[in-house]
Amino acid sequence: MFKNETYINRRKLLKEQLKSGIALFFGHDESPINFADNCYQFRQDSSFLYFFGHNLPNLIGVIDLDEGIDYLFGNNFEIDDLIWRGYQPSIESLAQRVGVNKSANLKEFEQFLQKSLLSKRKICLLPPYRASTKLKIIHYLGLDFLKKLELSLPTESVDFIKAVVSQRQIKTDEEIAQIEEAVDITVDIHIEAIKSAKAGMTEHQVVLLAYKKMLDIEDISMSFTPIATTRGEILHNHFYGNTIKKGDLFLLDGGVENKMHYSADLSTTFPVNAKFTALQKDIYQITLDAHQAAIAMLAPDVPFKDVHIRASKTIAEGLKSIGVMKGDVDEAVELGAHALFFPCGTGHMMGLDVHDMEDLGEIYVGYDGEAKSEQFGLKSLRLAKPLKAGFVLTIEPGIYFIPALIDKWNAEKKFVDFINYNKLEPSTGEIYRTFGGIRNEENYLITQNGARALGKPKPKTIDEIESLALLNRTKCV
Repeated sequence: MFKNETYINRRKLLKEQLKSGIALFFGHDESPINFADNCYQFRQDSSFLYFFGHNLPNLIGVIDLDEGIDYLFGNNFEIDDLIWRGYQPSIESLAQRVGVNKSANLKEFEQFLQKSLLSKRKICLLPPYRASTKLKIIHYLGLDFLKKLELSLPTESVDFIKAVVSQRQIKTDEEIAQIEEAVDITVDIHIEAIKSAKAGMTEHQVVLLAYKKMLDIEDISMSFTPIATTRGEILHNHFYGNTIKKGDLFLLDGGVENKMHYSADLSTTFPVNAKFTALQKDIYQITLDAHQAAIAMLAPDVPFKDVHIRASKTIAEGLKSIGVMKGDVDEAVELGAHALFFPCGTGHMMGLDVHDMEDLGEIYVGYDGEAKSEQFGLKSLRLAKPLKAGFVLTIEPGIYFIPALIDKWNAEKKFVDFINYNKLEPSTGEIYRTFGGIRNEENYLITQNGARALGKPKPKTIDEIESLALLNRTKCV
């Protein structure tokens, strides 16, 4: 945990932003796998972590904005709990650890909440994304109690959401240090994957070898289920059963969460037999050019949507140079023709969550409340608003040849002025249809004057990837 002053100051800033009402932070409970005492690994809600610090279950944080008082509610362990779990700190000591004024048990929380409802005080809620949290809110607010008062169940507070987003989106120096620690470990994992993957292995074996480094470090976990595949055109491919063949490209998209629960998210694509083919090299370089074009634009006040458009145009220009696309590149991107090969966004926010704060609503996190585009491809852009110093985000443009999407658009004769479908048809276009997908991904901090990559460098140029892949390489089978 950080020093208690960190949490005190975070809550103080929130009070200054919201000014009135009662802000509720419902922490997570443990989630059973198949019976009550056999639970998934616990991970606290990130907004609760940000303001109240504790990665422990069955806690509720409250900020009384009118009285200026902070509360931590939870039940102290009984003797039966201690037999199974050993000594556990009291709720009072947990509150003191993060500079909270008052602590009490969960029954007192219920009484506190009902008293507040009777007084018709404003209740501020963040949007719950777990069913158990929704049930907890209903339980403590009490539907019967509300009915007697002729009150409706409080809904999520937009002002509350916006206040939390505006605070959490600007990373402090102590947060940056935590993210860089996670990035450094993640870079080592990606390097291990490049050095380890060989023809004849399964994707699962590569994951095990790469993530072994994570298991050697205390309190480190995956920030998300890794994508590790020779089928890179499947954007979120979590199937690890394919056997790697000579000539395959292997895509690893994975990261770790450190003991302070800050995340990293990197992607690497590399040739299994240590050398790119001529076509792989051409398409890899196009993605790398788009990657560098996006990075070159990163600076305060630059709308990230413009960064995404620049990356998209670079991809369209590159695909036109090899004959896959044609026509006016600006018009093709404006209409969304390039999204056949780049149907996702160039990046997203990152921090305590690998997709930071998206549980609070992508429209607030990535768009400052403005409407999103409905255009295919562009609608998947998670971040579009102007950048600010202190933002941490990913840069990850890619190129994907998705046969089902190609066939659908071809049948619909969609964007025929911009796409050379003859190069993509089953009879003539196998070289592209079976190509797969490529992306690189790095994590960047927006600074006062531009941006800088977080953590130690990840191999990404063709020469860097091929040189590393040759290390410790035995002859492919």
